Amino acid sequence: MATSVAEPSYPTGAQLTVFDPAFREDPYPILAEVREKAPIHYNADMGMWVITRHADVHAILRNPALWSDPRRANPDSFYHKALGGDRDEEPSMLLMDDPGHRRLRELVRHSFTPRAIEKWRERARRVARRHVDAIEDGEFDLIARVANPVPTVVIAELLGVDPERHADFKAWSDTMIKTAFTPFGSPEDVAASEAAREQLAAFFLGEIEKRREQPDEGLVTQMVRAEESGDVLEDEEIVMQCILLLLAGNLTTSDLIGNAVMALVRNPDQQALLRADRSLMRNAVEEVLRYDSPVTNSGRIAHEDFEFGGFAIEQGQALGVSLAAANRDPAVHPDPDRFDVRRERIHLMSFGGGRHFCLGAHLARLEAAETLDALLDRFSNLERGSGESVYAMNASFRGLSTFSVRGTR
Repeated sequence: MATSVAEPSYPTGAQLTVFDPAFREDPYPILAEVREKAPIHYNADMGMWVITRHADVHAILRNPALWSDPRRANPDSFYHKALGGDRDEEPSMLLMDDPGHRRLRELVRHSFTPRAIEKWRERARRVARRHVDAIEDGEFDLIARVANPVPTVVIAELLGVDPERHADFKAWSDTMIKTAFTPFGSPEDVAASEAAREQLAAFFLGEIEKRREQPDEGLVTQMVRAEESGDVLEDEEIVMQCILLLLAGNLTTSDLIGNAVMALVRNPDQQALLRADRSLMRNAVEEVLRYDSPVTNSGRIAHEDFEFGGFAIEQGQALGVSLAAANRDPAVHPDPDRFDVRRERIHLMSFGGGRHFCLGAHLARLEAAETLDALLDRFSNLERGSGESVYAMNASFRGLSTFSVRGTR
């Protein structure tokens, strides 16, 4: 007599993805249930372990022995399928293992230190205020008018792209983001994305050649000149870093800005606090990153068989860590579902950890702070508009594709 396999008593499988409408709209109650009932479990549908507690997520991300290259993951895992495990070429630095990762990071890290990025604050401020000040009173789509264009233009200016090419730059970026970090793009979107990538690569190769002859203060020039222990970046490596910065930097910062405004309109008392005391801005951005992180998941791959949290992990299995669940772990952040711009001791996981800690962390924080500051200066009140507010279908990311906001002066 056949016996049926009992369904798990906690959400798993597709229930933990943006393809589930309830999860896409509000993943936090679902993640809280998983963190309580099955903080470490194997998600058979996704072919990966799911890890949700802050301490466990921190331990995985800080383990230097674990792999990141999707080509080393089991072929049936979402990690392998979503992140290009079938490709022959080296992945971007984001997914590269040592020694290649260490080499590239050492060559580019000087351009992304807090001190180096801080020099661009005034330029980011001007970009943010130019876009925000162009908005009239009334309702507007925050994503289309502010959250999407501001990071694109800021990154274009940091790279040293001629302002006359900003429109092309944004078009290529928007096209590529549709299929970035997901295996579920339509054939038409995938083909358009590949074409945009080729155009962008050709553009950056031209920029590299130009910056050798006419150096400026931009990041392309800095990468052309980068040297570490006699090693330099190849042209193709510079192109890959530029594209990575454009895709990962644009998408996550756009989502951060949108999520920040959503948190403020849903919590008018916290919006009032921030308006009254702008010295809270830095902490407010940290709280947004904790409360509603633009990056919800990260991962590693088991480099060998080992035990973790009482479970036997096999070499090649993917370890999916939920940054969103870790950020709201009550063991670390009391009353974690409350948005509090004055919260103390924020230990967020939103930028990952270990050797893959996000190089663009300070740039994202800077852009978000300057954009929020511009919005609060422009409008005496921000609230939900009557139009749509729709969360995007981006796996491992959380952000709005449209967000109707009403601003009054």
